[in-house]
Amino acid sequence: MPSKEIPLEYRAILEWVSPGSTVLDLGCGDGELLSLLARAKNVRGHGIEIDEQAIYRCVAKGFSVFHEDIDHGLPEYGDSSFDYVILYQTFQQVKEPDVVMKEALRVGREVIIGFPNFAHYDARFQMFFRGKAPMTPSLPHEWHETPNLHFLSISDFIEYCQKREIGIKHSFFVGKKGQVKRLPNLFACTGLFLLVKETIRRNNPRTGE
Repeated sequence: MPSKEIPLEYRAILEWVSPGSTVLDLGCGDGELLSLLARAKNVRGHGIEIDEQAIYRCVAKGFSVFHEDIDHGLPEYGDSSFDYVILYQTFQQVKEPDVVMKEALRVGREVIIGFPNFAHYDARFQMFFRGKAPMTPSLPHEWHETPNLHFLSISDFIEYCQKREIGIKHSFFVGKKGQVKRLPNLFACTGLFLLVKETIRRNNPRTGE
């Protein structure tokens, strides 16, 4: 994948992940992100996925993938088994986000999370003026087809981390036209966070409304 075709979200993840590290991708899909990390950062990647067809495609790319439901935890992995645990477009789809978050932070030294921002101005506009469940570039499904179970905003997630004393080491926000540096809760379609176990209050971003 040429660099100019790499999504901004993936570029941020590439910046955060150290060369030669170990990565566990929860909800790895067909292994697109793992493949990119393996090529660009020489990571040793593993995945967990619930979709059997996606697992076959991921295994065909050379990755070890387990067919499991991450809502049940990660009992087969010891503490700090991986340098990074990734939940990209996965966290909002799980039934038990607290369980998944605790397990991700236990198994990984750092955790990377990316999710669609339900408070994007497009979603607000559609809810207010149309009175219907919104559809945006980061929320492309109709209400009856969406895999998302939790519709959180960037501000919601930051507050969630603060209450649980989870540290936000880095954050990156993507809007319709590129990176969003101001008022991400209003203008970002997607939020990305690099988390650590201990609270790092000085780096917690201001989101705006």
